[in-house]
Formats: sequence, C-alpha cells, structure tokens
Amino acid sequence: MPYQKKTKIVATVGPASQSKEMLLKLAQSGANIFRLNFSHGTHADHLSRIQAIREINAEHGLNLTILQDLQGPKIRTQLVENNGVELVAGNPLTFVMDENLLGTSERVGTTYTSMYLDVKPGERILMDDGNLEVLVESIDYDKKEVLTKVVYGGILKSKKGINLPGTKVGLPALTEKDEEDLIFGLEHDVDWIALSFVRSAEDILAVKEKIKARNGRSKIIAKIEKPEAVVPEVLDAIIEATDAVMVARGDLGVELDGAMVPELQKTMIRKCIKHAKPVIVATQMLESMTSSPRPTRAETSDVANAVLDGASATMLSAESASGQYPVEAVSTMTHIIEAVEEQQNQIPIVYGDESAIYFKNHMLKGEENSPTILNDRVIAAACRLARDVQAKAILCITNSGYTAYRLSSHRPKADIFVFSADENLMTQMGLLWGTRVFNYDSANLSTEQISHDIAKILVKQGHLQKGDVFVTLLSVPAQQDLRTNTVKMGVIDKIADEVAAEQ
Repeated sequence: MPYQKKTKIVATVGPASQSKEMLLKLAQSGANIFRLNFSHGTHADHLSRIQAIREINAEHGLNLTILQDLQGPKIRTQLVENNGVELVAGNPLTFVMDENLLGTSERVGTTYTSMYLDVKPGERILMDDGNLEVLVESIDYDKKEVLTKVVYGGILKSKKGINLPGTKVGLPALTEKDEEDLIFGLEHDVDWIALSFVRSAEDILAVKEKIKARNGRSKIIAKIEKPEAVVPEVLDAIIEATDAVMVARGDLGVELDGAMVPELQKTMIRKCIKHAKPVIVATQMLESMTSSPRPTRAETSDVANAVLDGASATMLSAESASGQYPVEAVSTMTHIIEAVEEQQNQIPIVYGDESAIYFKNHMLKGEENSPTILNDRVIAAACRLARDVQAKAILCITNSGYTAYRLSSHRPKADIFVFSADENLMTQMGLLWGTRVFNYDSANLSTEQISHDIAKILVKQGHLQKGDVFVTLLSVPAQQDLRTNTVKMGVIDKIADEVAAEQ
C-alpha cells in the first residue's frame, strides 16, 4: 500500500469547493477535515455542506471530520462609497459609531459601536490585515467618535477587518451571532467547534458549559490570535482547558510583531504535543495558489516547517474555499507533507529528540500511581517497543478517545490504527496526527478475540501483510475506560493465511 501522510489537512469549504463532487475530489487528494467558516454563508449553505460530507463518508467508507469555525467578535468597517475609498497618509480619518453610515475617505463606520470607550490617544488602529494603519489622536465622547491620522494609506474597501493592537477590547467571547451558530452546530453534531479570539481559559470553559447544557459532544479548538492569549501562563491555561489549538497566524501576526509568530508557532506546537492536544497551523500556507497552480518556494517551506515542527494538521483557507485551484492546493500540500515525512523516515532518530517529527518523549505529570498516569506510561512503553522492534503498526481500541489522543501525541513512526464503535468519535479523531480510524464493535468480546479481529481487518484491507510486526494496546478486562494496561507484540503469520484462505 502506498505511503499515507500522518500530518492531516484542513480544507476550508466555500463557493469553489462546496459541491459534493468537489468535496470528494478534495478528500481523495488528501483533505481530512473540512472547515465551515461561519463568517460567511447562511445556515442553509452550511447544512448543505454538512450533508454532502456525511454522504461521502457513508458512500465511500471515510471518516471526514467537520470543523465549525465561529466568527467571534471580529471588528469590521461598515460599507464605504463605491466599495472603496482612498486613505492618504497624513490625512484625518474619523471612526463613527454608526452602523448605517456609508463611509468616505474622511469618515468610516464600524461594527464595534463601543470602540470609542476602549481606544486611547497614541494607540494604533489597523485595517485590512494590517495593510492600512491610523493613529488615534483624540476621542470625542459626546459624539462617540474616534479621531485619527492616517499613517499608512491605501484603498479601504467595505467590511474590512479592524485590529486594535495594544487595546483591551471589551467584547464578549461569543457574539449573538456566535450563540446562534453554536446552537446550529450542536444540532447537527459537528465534530469540532473553533472559538475565535480566545483571550483566556475562561472563554473555553464557558463554551464547554454551553455544549454540556445541550448534551453536545463537539470538542473545542482554541484559536490563538490575540496578544493576551500568548502570555505564557495564560497560554498554558488555555491549552489545559481546550481540546485542540489553532495557530491562527493572520490576526496574530497583525496584532503582534510578525517576527514573533514563527517562534510562537513552535512553542504552541511543542506545548500541545506535551498535553496530547491536536494543533493546527493556519493562514496563508499556500496563499498564492488562490490564483496560481503552483506555490511559491517560501510557501512550500512554510508547510514543510509546520510538519517538521510537529503540527497535527496544516490548513487551507481561501486556497480551497474561493481559489481557482482548490484540488491542486490540497494535492500540493499532500505532496509536501509526504515528502517531508518520508525524508524523516530515512533519518536515524534519537528517542525524545525535540527537533524530529517522530518519537516525542514526554509524560503526563500527576500522582505517580493514578490510573491516568499509569495508562500513559503503558502507551509510551508501547511506542518505545514499536520503535525498538521496528513495528509496522500500533493498534488500539478506544471507547472515549483517550488512548488515541495520548498515542498520537508520542508521534510514533509506526502507523496508528484506532478501532471504535462510536461513529461520532471516529470522525472526531480525524484531526489526530498519524491516526486512521476503523469501525469495530468490541462489546462482549474477549481480549484475545479483539486482538485477532482487528489485526485481521488490517490484513484484509492491505495495511498489514505476512511478516509485519505490530503492537497492540488493550484493556484487560476488555471494555474498561481509562484502563489501557496491556501491550502485546505480534507478527502477521497465521492471520495472513486465514485471510488468503477466505478469498
């Protein structure tokens, strides 16, 4: 069987990719997770996309993952004349707290009608991803206006994003629109919900409570794109509270010095791996492919370096949502990932080498004899055993996903095959690095029967063949949550003969 990449791909769905036929092409090209951007489109649009993805899963035996990305408290300009006005450096520009104002080169409306209460003289206001910059000179509290001078000018179009670096913004983590979108996502059992502009662990915990109140099973991705979120102790608390992280380099690179972002990316990935939390690297990875069939050399290096850093997934935004070459963008990203991973496969690696993709040597911290710590020790031991015997695969059964998350975090070279009877869990685990998921109901079966069955499934599907060494993680007795206590090593022998006899 040809090599299959371990780093996953998130493809944003939009006008260029929303048909069922195109979604299938993207999946066949290497997309594992489909991102629905709720900054755009109606609920009817997104429902159609959800249904198409699930039909593809059912018809083709796939486990494509659905990621709902909430807009969050994004601040934007209002409409402007002719959908574009010129801002000239040195000229005054006034922000008016009027949602109905049609903007000019001198006066612009904003969606954030309390902005005049938050900004202070001397602070910067950035627009259009930082391409335009103005400096706050004074506030007219009676008129509710912010008076500024243009520093870097250009054409300001309608509904462009506004960033307030250095300003403590008094917006809630979830807007009214986000609340409605969240309910929609939970009603349709999306796998992951990305929360934008996370500022603290409390933002995550509040949304988790809302999910719990509606008996939802969706997991949370914290999008790190605010300066407040990268303060070390705050970042640690966010990673502890969330289920996964997105390194959202767009707004992060606008609100912070862009030169800080590469090291922050590496830090976040490293911390997420140690906490067994999936981590996505996003924004402008193959940006030029929105209009070109090939990436720039810098973009190729960007994707490759995210893979080398240990990202669980790399993400496409406009490239797959509205670009001219969505299939080529996914195929290109797949090719880069596979090339890097295969090159790393040829390098002798020291266990625990932080600079390598594989074999991350880390352990949970806690009470030494607690069930969770003991489980993790067993999982880590299985990864070391797989390395030492050059096992082709590590197999495990999971009812909660815990074993799969921990196993993935150790980044073994061996393929990770996870078996579960929980279909929601199966698609959720599509975000996990190196993990491939299979439907298998182990209820009321013995450990021996389970071990035999799952190895046989992999032989039948061509993932394992005669002579391959494999390692299996099991619970004894079977069906015990958080009770991974047994590691078995085997060689495909009689099972291969059994499968051959049945064919």
